[in-house]
Amino acid sequence: MARTKDPAVRSLLIERAAQMLRAREPITLRSLVGGTGVSTMAVYTYFDGIDGLWKAVRQEGFTRLTGVLAQLGPTDDAVRDLAALGAAYVANAEANPDLYRVMFDASVELEDPAGADAGLQPLVEAVARATADGRFTPGTESLAVATQAWVIGHGLASLVINGPLPREALGYAVPMLTALFTQAGDEPDRCRASVSTGWG
Repeated sequence: MARTKDPAVRSLLIERAAQMLRAREPITLRSLVGGTGVSTMAVYTYFDGIDGLWKAVRQEGFTRLTGVLAQLGPTDDAVRDLAALGAAYVANAEANPDLYRVMFDASVELEDPAGADAGLQPLVEAVARATADGRFTPGTESLAVATQAWVIGHGLASLVINGPLPREALGYAVPMLTALFTQAGDEPDRCRASVSTGWG
């Protein structure tokens, strides 16, 4: 009779692998499971081997991000929502720094590339709403503006988490996003107020 897989063991191994990658520790099956209370066989049971584990580690970062962004429902201020999504992105990176660092390592394949792309979709939808509401210029390219907003959040998160910038630098997002959304057609003062509220 097949044993039931324990999701907690899977999560434990993913977290452990991400921590070791961040610390640049040599990773072998034995070093990976050391101190976890599980056997090396667990890597095969849950991931079909070490290559499957690397894919799962990278995918987990996107899965958690998508889950966090999905918790933010739309409001009647789409520009505020764009800033709130950016703030949630950064908060997720701070809460999961090891996974965040691995998410963008393109040397490792993803289990579900479409699932990773889903993290950008709430931003694309918010830009489309801002355009439909008259905040952005008609014809604004939703994907282009969403991608630029993502770049701002990702850049700040990476620089703060990896140490070159202090956490206070995250506040730079407000003028940067305001400039981006004003360029997309929003009125400057209204835009600044929405972004400040959304970024928190």
